[in-house]
Amino acid sequence: MRESIKEVLFSKEEIDRRVKALGAQITLDYAGKNPILIGVLKGCYVFLADIARSIDLDCEIRFITASSYGISTISSGDVKIGMDFDFDISGRDVLIIEDILDSGVTLTALKKFILSREPASLKICTLLDKPARRQAQIEPDYLGFECPDEFVVGYGLDFAESYRNLPFVAILKPEVYE
Repeated sequence: MRESIKEVLFSKEEIDRRVKALGAQITLDYAGKNPILIGVLKGCYVFLADIARSIDLDCEIRFITASSYGISTISSGDVKIGMDFDFDISGRDVLIIEDILDSGVTLTALKKFILSREPASLKICTLLDKPARRQAQIEPDYLGFECPDEFVVGYGLDFAESYRNLPFVAILKPEVYE
């Protein structure tokens, strides 16, 4: 698996430090509140677990599926939200936890979907932001790292359901996915 890696972008240690800093900021910003962390499956699962442990507040953790990629490396523009909420978020503070903000198409649709449920507030926390690929007008409220316009894997991010278990974020060699 590691022979498919072109370069490590963010080491486990760098990610750990940044996640702790994000958790501390979220703790300050939501002091006295009980936010709902909504993880966008599947890519968020590692980041969500780490960020939740770094937030020193009582918070709920929930999940949703949403994607515009399928098995491609390029957004189709057609967002599929795979499940509706079986819980009420009206009047609650909601924080979307996402692995990567790329085209912005999926997060824009998800934001609209969540806002229709009338939360008290809605913010976005993403591990990676790839602004070079942005197709929708959306920005994260909490950001781990800005990412170059490369296909990245690891720390929950995948290619064809592989590489999610790498403890770092790395650039995948193009010959693997072309």
